[in-house]
Amino acid sequence: MTRYVRRRYIAVKVDGNKEFDGKEAFDAVWNSLTKLFGEHGASLAELFLIEYNQEKRQAVFRCSHKALDLVKASIVAVTEVANEKACLQIIKVSGTLKSLRTKTANLP
Repeated sequence: MTRYVRRRYIAVKVDGNKEFDGKEAFDAVWNSLTKLFGEHGASLAELFLIEYNQEKRQAVFRCSHKALDLVKASIVAVTEVANEKACLQIIKVSGTLKSLRTKTANLP
């Protein structure tokens, strides 16, 4: 019998002078995660990029619920994306993708 994996979905705003894509944002968060918590901490996070909206500059990440605090700390610690100055802000955190999309639908 397999156990149900509890996950959290995090909506993140990517602010910077340059247009970034989802892979660049993911790489920045992953590098921050490994720098702060090492390879073992990063593997516990089970971080995954769900989607990236280029117009809103908004990314949605999925992670393990146990590592939510690690991932949140890593997101706000990012100072550059693709060697360009950038700032990542957490907008919302939710337990389901559907409720996260509902919560962030009307945000600019």
